[in-house]
Amino acid sequence: MTGPFHRDGDALVVRFGGETIRIEPWGPDALRLRARPGLEVAEPHVSALLPPAAATPEIEVADTKARIANGRIAAELRIRRRLGAEVPYEPVIRYVRTDTGEELLAEERSHFAGPSPRTFKPLASGSFRLDATFKAYDHEVLWGLGQPQHGQEDLKGSSTRLLQQNTHVVIPFVVSSRGYGFLWNNPATGRADFATNGTRWTADATPGLDYWITAGGSPADILQSYIAATGTPPLLPDWATGFWQCKLRYRTQAEVLDVAREYRRRGLPLSCIVIDFFAWTKQGEWRFDPAEWPDPAGLVEELAAMDIKTMVSIWPTVAANAETYVGMRDRGYLLKTERGVPAVIQFPDKDPLGVHFLTYYDAFNPEARDFHWERVRAGYVAQGFTNFWLDACEPELRPAHPENTRTALGNGAEMLSAYPLLHASRYAEGLKAAGAEDAVLLCRSTWAGGQRYPTILWSGDVWSTWEDFRAQIAAGLHAAMSGIGWWTTDIGGFYEGHPKDPGFRELLVRWFEFGVFSPICRLHGVRVPGGVPFSVEAGEVDYGKPLFEVFTDTGGDNEVWSYGPELLAIFTRLLDLRERLRPYLKGLFADYAATGIPPMRPLGFAFPEAGAVSGQGAYMLGADLLVAPVVEPGARRRGVVLPAGSDWVHVWTGERRVAGPTEADSDLGRPPVFCRAEAWPDLREVFATSDG
Repeated sequence: MTGPFHRDGDALVVRFGGETIRIEPWGPDALRLRARPGLEVAEPHVSALLPPAAATPEIEVADTKARIANGRIAAELRIRRRLGAEVPYEPVIRYVRTDTGEELLAEERSHFAGPSPRTFKPLASGSFRLDATFKAYDHEVLWGLGQPQHGQEDLKGSSTRLLQQNTHVVIPFVVSSRGYGFLWNNPATGRADFATNGTRWTADATPGLDYWITAGGSPADILQSYIAATGTPPLLPDWATGFWQCKLRYRTQAEVLDVAREYRRRGLPLSCIVIDFFAWTKQGEWRFDPAEWPDPAGLVEELAAMDIKTMVSIWPTVAANAETYVGMRDRGYLLKTERGVPAVIQFPDKDPLGVHFLTYYDAFNPEARDFHWERVRAGYVAQGFTNFWLDACEPELRPAHPENTRTALGNGAEMLSAYPLLHASRYAEGLKAAGAEDAVLLCRSTWAGGQRYPTILWSGDVWSTWEDFRAQIAAGLHAAMSGIGWWTTDIGGFYEGHPKDPGFRELLVRWFEFGVFSPICRLHGVRVPGGVPFSVEAGEVDYGKPLFEVFTDTGGDNEVWSYGPELLAIFTRLLDLRERLRPYLKGLFADYAATGIPPMRPLGFAFPEAGAVSGQGAYMLGADLLVAPVVEPGARRRGVVLPAGSDWVHVWTGERRVAGPTEADSDLGRPPVFCRAEAWPDLREVFATSDG
């Protein structure tokens, strides 16, 4: 009888106890593991990984142990005895650095009697419910996992559902301070638990275990390895670093043009104006309503003459009374429930106005993707639109029961996390074929590998509260550590900010400051109309009519002059500052396209050797600027711990500060920002002239 280990080309294969495990090199310093009960491993329905370059691993095989090494990382496997267990032997795996032998990550069994570190519970469909468990390590810091909204800069101690939802974006990749990066290469819904006594990844339904792990000398090395394995980002077009104007919603072509002209009349910077939802006829017809948008091509042309880009919102939803519905249903282009009913969400639509039963087109069906894109091409691209807001692209199922969703590739629990990736991929392909070289996609969700498309992730429909504002800083940093450098948030928050509420006005200014020092700067939100009282004892706004009618009609004004002369003066200074920052940002995005290092970075990522203090709500914008947003109402002073390795300059006063704890005044419009002393000569003029 031969042993359980053998070499298969450049892969190490283990067959033991009815399970097959396959480990192979997948890019420099990285390994990919797949496992499944039976004689063969399985591919996931959608993989984030690109085909790897050829590698020459070192593989050693013995009777009870084996090892595969690729660059900086090695997997060590052995058949471990479990006294007292019903099945006394099992293969266990750990990953080590090849240069030092230091353990990076290891599987761990919770009890000698089970379950195994890799637990497969069979489902009727031929898939499995899967748990994979690993050891926990003291003092480990974890970043990434997409865009969680818990507000914690360190994932350690958190439990996160792997389910795409509005504001909550799943990219199942984490960077560890221990020197490894880990991609759960599985689009299934599930959980990721990073407890102090163990780490567990769970898939609700999957054909098999599939993950990728890499070792690096620094967090930057790890992130670059992940980017190389899942796709390098394109270069952000220059216009996108400017200021974007948006609100819920501009109802007509004339309204959009009036706003754009007013920006130009006032001499205020504006790079893009965004047309939010309900510009369509019906959901699923994917064309402008000619009654309100009589000349879309003329709109694009006039805005272009003002040097303003145009973006329009498109949803992947289809109404039952849309002209496309019957044909899409009959061809199998729609998501269905497992019982075959093609209606998975209730949401307002425009014609007739009111709540409808809607479904989503099936992005897992390539024919459906082609059909959808052809409608978009005819309805929008042919009119000159090449920048699209891909809203509600999670897809936003209500209620969120993915196991009751049927796609062209199988049950929703097995793959729904990848929906936004496939949705955006067809836009990227179509825009490239159309020659739209500077196009971007503003997406509410994405998945692993999403950075290889022109995808700007935004943090969704967050509330206009200080708590939500604070959470967006951590959300942006985790997105960056998940490979997403093109990132933004709704300045001011989305829900129920009242222009006459002094508390909201202060919050809006502080959020605007954060927007100026974010990768993408975009003002958006559904502002409470001025006639609605802002102080209600019940704690909820009483609009005086059904909420959906307010929500789908229009919110209050949201242009920078809408908040009176005092705030306009502050916003004007901040917009001027953003314009002066744009050359610096252009360099950061060029570096991101070349290296995968995002513009927005956690302090511990930027200064791994300096013991940078995380969890401060502060971050690096590029290599030179440390930004400490003011996130408390009424605060006019802010403390921060400056990382070692450099002296720092307070940009508003020019004062030199040494590393360590410091404080700075934080008047409205001037958040604490510090520049590395070495870079100050190059950036001094950006801040010296920003007051106008």
